[in-house]
Amino acid sequence: MIAISLMLALSQAASAVGAPPAVEPAQAGSSTRAPVAPLPAIPEELSTLPELKLRRPQPDATALSFFVRDEVRAGRCSADSPLRLDLAVLVTSGGQLRRIRPNAIGCPTVEQYASGVVMRMARGNVSPPLEDRWYRVSFTFAWQ
Repeated sequence: MIAISLMLALSQAASAVGAPPAVEPAQAGSSTRAPVAPLPAIPEELSTLPELKLRRPQPDATALSFFVRDEVRAGRCSADSPLRLDLAVLVTSGGQLRRIRPNAIGCPTVEQYASGVVMRMARGNVSPPLEDRWYRVSFTFAWQ
């Protein structure tokens, strides 16, 4: 806060003597970082994406299916068992997840749930690609 006040004071002092301001104060919410590079385009057909490989294995699919089963039984989702869901995952060259886009299956709560599962299981568990790249993660939820 003091640095911004000092910059404003210097700017006003420079303007007072007719010289252009040496430093422009930053706009609220603006960033001094370089512009963000555009995201790589995601293909319409997720099956064309390579599968995301994890260093450690993913959780047991049976345990993940309980939430989906409960959503269907509660009427918040209309689906039959087994239910397959593909998600596109953008991994940065630093090995971080930048975006997750579930394939729409008409069940938003399950799509959001699967996105959260991917985020948890991929954190610190992905080998970084050479450049930002889209991958595919697939789940098959099955219940009785």
